[in-house]
Amino acid sequence: MKVLVTGIRGQLGYDVMKVLKARGIEGIGVNSDDMDITSAAAIDKVINETHPDAVIHCAAWTAVDAAEDNVDAARAVNVDGTANIARACARTGAKLMYFSTDYVFDGEGATPWKPEDKTNPVSVYGQSKLDGENAVRELIPDRHFIIRLQWVYGINGKNFVKTMLKLAETHDHLTVVSDQVGGPSYTPDIARLAVDMIVTDEYGTYHAANTGYCSWYEFAKAIFKEAGKNVDVEPVSSDQYPAKAKRPHNSRLDTSKLTEHGFEQLPPWQDALSRFIKELNENS
Repeated sequence: MKVLVTGIRGQLGYDVMKVLKARGIEGIGVNSDDMDITSAAAIDKVINETHPDAVIHCAAWTAVDAAEDNVDAARAVNVDGTANIARACARTGAKLMYFSTDYVFDGEGATPWKPEDKTNPVSVYGQSKLDGENAVRELIPDRHFIIRLQWVYGINGKNFVKTMLKLAETHDHLTVVSDQVGGPSYTPDIARLAVDMIVTDEYGTYHAANTGYCSWYEFAKAIFKEAGKNVDVEPVSSDQYPAKAKRPHNSRLDTSKLTEHGFEQLPPWQDALSRFIKELNENS
């Protein structure tokens, strides 16, 4: 099997390539310099040259607040770029895996979101990812995987864990929001699931995250404890951290569909965090 992976400079694409290599699956990694996804011609050129059996599409506009001021640019990547890839896969018969987000929901309530629940994005970013989902469903209806993620972190890029550890170098007291709850998601675990899934024909829309839920405040406390940092963390409401794009208070994702279709649940988020801190220490 040959798999084309977009966005390999990002957290997820980087780890997907590592898992493919470990599994003995040929992975062809591209970034925006190799293949501009906003150009259908550029995508067709790479697809025609590489003839992949599947595309794992990790490239995305993920700057949530910046999307509010750069609507066209965000949509060019998340909607038009995804549609371009979906058309190329439909033309060549390749499978397509697209990563989406909990931001397709409005974040209200406290019940974990199921894949079939009604979507209602409240930000430009969320709407762009939902429109990307719909492009995939329309253009390649029979051979796609859509995986909604949340609170993603990994070794190759910026993320909440790295930010907290950086702040710990200069602060002994931090305030962190406690009224947003979700499931942290470690990219090596997501990558393993993605590769497990791409070799099957269990197509559809899934939710994935490390098991268990916590608030950002609880996550921050766990980070400092795991890293051995003596930082006092104070819980605050989202109102004290106004942002251009609205953040969902309820980011909990129901991942039970994974088990129903024969895939393993991801390990608990605490276990994933422990492994990430160890990975950071080994790479420091």
